Order: sequence, then structure tokens, then C-alpha cells
Amino acid sequence: MSYAVITDTSANLPTKLLKGRNIPVLPFTYHYEDGAYNCMDTDSFNGDEFYKKIREGLVVTTSQVTPYHYEELFRTFLEKGIDILFVGMSSGISGSFHSSCIAGEALREEFPERHIELIDTHAASLGEGIVVLKAADFRDEGLPLTDAAKKLREISARVCQIFTVDDLLHLRRGGRLSNIEAIIGTLLNIKPLLKGNDEGKIVAFAKLRGRKKSIAAIADRYDKFVYNASEQIVGIAHAGCHEDAEKLAELLNKNNPPKEILTVDYEPVTGSHVGPGALALFFLGKDEKVRSEIE
Repeated sequence: MSYAVITDTSANLPTKLLKGRNIPVLPFTYHYEDGAYNCMDTDSFNGDEFYKKIREGLVVTTSQVTPYHYEELFRTFLEKGIDILFVGMSSGISGSFHSSCIAGEALREEFPERHIELIDTHAASLGEGIVVLKAADFRDEGLPLTDAAKKLREISARVCQIFTVDDLLHLRRGGRLSNIEAIIGTLLNIKPLLKGNDEGKIVAFAKLRGRKKSIAAIADRYDKFVYNASEQIVGIAHAGCHEDAEKLAELLNKNNPPKEILTVDYEPVTGSHVGPGALALFFLGKDEKVRSEIE
């Protein structure tokens, strides 16, 4: 192994895929009722049950990962003489990536002969996961670590994240929504469109009446901004709304079918912030301007 590609559970990639691509994962933790939990096996995660409980009033909280946990995982590879390429969740919505930077600095002093690259994807869920899979491709192709890191930072800037939610209060409560003034009521059946901006923060940018229109609007923006769709793995994440995910996939395949559509349940940490009914699309645009152009 030329270097280890490591990510966190926010990347939302299926466990079988992670194991098949030899990608170790750092667990994020969520809390409810009387305990702390993590989801290291997304294949066995029952998203329908989890999001049903949240709809019924279950309150789920999350916490920032400490530098110690990053150090602990990274050191297992560094001690074997293996360099590190870590691809992490957006620093715009979590302080956990900063913890990885603290760990990286400490370990560079401890292992001066080793190379550690940390990639802030400015994304979450499969937006992060798309970059992780690119990292594994580069490693397997034999691309040197420094070159791979440069390419991944360029790719991260092109990741488009567009989604809708049933209730913005989950994002508001967790401090994940940057433009709080965009909060709107749900009683009028108005559905917001949200995106990840250049800093990896979540912003609301459009309001639509009804779920069908919001799903169609996501697909419309995909058609407008996707680049070389036939060569891409596109990601769909949903929080207990399988039929909506299927409808979105159908719309994507209508005009610009991608190479593959990877559909997953939102893993519980990110999912607890977007809330039940969230539906998200992740794909690559042409260049680093694309996130600001989506409106």
C-alpha cells in the first residue's frame, strides 16, 4: 500500500464498498436517550426505524470528534511506515475536521519521515463520499500522495450538494443552517432548496410549494450543472423517503444519465441534522465556480 485512504462515517458510503476499496473509517458519535452510538455498519442501519423515531419526538444530538481519536487511528498506519491521505467532512458544518488538523500537526512531529495529507471536502454525506472514492482510485492507480491531494482539493471544489428537507428546524437547532433568515414555515407546504456553498456551509436558496416541485427542481439543477454525467458516480441520500429517492433517480436518468447512481440512507449523524424526509443529490460540476452559480 503506497498510502492509506481514510475517511469518517459522514462520507455515508456503504460498508461493503468501503471494505472492498480498503478504506478505513473513523466513527462519528451520536447520542440519544441513555447512550452514545456510532454507525460503523451502514448496511445494517435501519434508516426507516431511526427517522420514524425522530418524527415521533426522539431527540438526537452529536458531538465533535476529538484530536485523540484521529491520532489513534492515524498512528496505526504511521507506525507501519504507511503515509496518510484523510478525506473528511466539511469544516463549514463541523469542528471535527479541525480536530484532524490538530492531530495531523502532532503526528507530523512524531513521524517526520511520514507524509500526512488532510482533505477538507467542504461536503458531507455522499458529497464527501464521492471525493473518498476518487481518492481510492488515485491510490490504486499509483498516483503519488502529493499529486492525489492536489487533485482531490480541486475535485472537492466541484462537488455540488443540493437538497430539500421537510423541516428546517433540525438544521436550525444544530446550527447547520447559515442563513437563518431563510427559515420558513412548513404549514404552507413550502419546501426549501438548500446547497453547500464554497465554504461548505449550508444555505437555503429557493422556496417551492410542494414536494414534487422540490424534487423536480433538484433534477433541473442537475441537468444544468452536471459535467460529463456519463463518467460520474452520482449520489442520492435520503432520510426515510425511499420513493422520493427513486423518483429523483428516475429524473436524473431521463436527460443526463450518470455512469452510476449510488443511493443510501442518510447515516444517523448527518441525518439527525437534516431530519426525516431530507433528500439530497451529490454530483460534480465543471469547475470551482459551480457552487456559487447554483441558484
